Amino acid sequence: MTAPSADSARAALEALRGEISKAVVGQDATVTGLVVALLCRGHVLLEGVPGVAKTLLVRALAATLELDTKRVQFTPDLMPSDVTGSLIYDNRTAEFSFQPGPVFTNLLLADEINRTPPKTQASLLEAMEERQVTVEGTARKLPDPFLVAATQNPVEYEGTYPLPEAQLDRFLLKLQVSLPSREEEIKVLSRHAEGFDPRDLTAAGVRRVAGPAELDAARASVAKTSVSPEVAGYVVDICRATRESPSLSLGASPRGATALLSTARAWAWLTGRDYVTPDDVKALALPTLRHRIQLRPEAEMEGVTADSVISSLLAHVPVPR
Repeated sequence: MTAPSADSARAALEALRGEISKAVVGQDATVTGLVVALLCRGHVLLEGVPGVAKTLLVRALAATLELDTKRVQFTPDLMPSDVTGSLIYDNRTAEFSFQPGPVFTNLLLADEINRTPPKTQASLLEAMEERQVTVEGTARKLPDPFLVAATQNPVEYEGTYPLPEAQLDRFLLKLQVSLPSREEEIKVLSRHAEGFDPRDLTAAGVRRVAGPAELDAARASVAKTSVSPEVAGYVVDICRATRESPSLSLGASPRGATALLSTARAWAWLTGRDYVTPDDVKALALPTLRHRIQLRPEAEMEGVTADSVISSLLAHVPVPR
């Protein structure tokens, strides 16, 4: 079959919004962030209070792309092998065989990832970075595409284990899933009153609009999106400014700079351009950098947030013309 063109791939990914909106009201920014992560081969941390459709959003995305998806509920007693898989002894053959864990999928929903101990959180590090799992010395490749969409509750900290900086840095984006507006919430209730079942996306009319072929074509096209030296310098200046901010004890690393450049390229391509502008960088700065910086305790006590620091830096770092 003929590979999809860049324009048809872009149109297919843009159609995701309409399909996902059949199941999820609003959350356009979150949907865009998930698409950007797929284009950049990155992972996403979804933060929001319970009941804002984080899980439904990921399931709807998988349905529109016809991707294999699995869900893991992270709990304090979850073991690393429950995620990655393990060797099982077969009495019939008297041999050990590998039983793949749920990580062997295209779209892994890691629900409430901060409720599991660090050793189980760490089981995802190799999968997220190397896209493989090593069990008993044997490396096993994960399918492509592979994306981890992890969720966490921002208000409940009892019984949780904060994600270490090394793991947070593995997430390309941190997306804040907000509460709906009054009009959106009325629309949610109306749908449920009409019989909408969030467990049955087929009945809701959600259909496949893109697949691996469109995704591959889109990624190839994003890789050709040009970046001028001035824009690359702007990305570096923003990240260096985080390292010099008096409100921060930890600024964005060079990995953060490369992540910001990647997400800005994907966003530029999605909007129909083959070059990156400073506005593309600004548009993706918050979700790309907010989890890569660390506030000083005294700044946090004064009500300063990661988003406010980044917004302030964006207002002061000179923009190339």
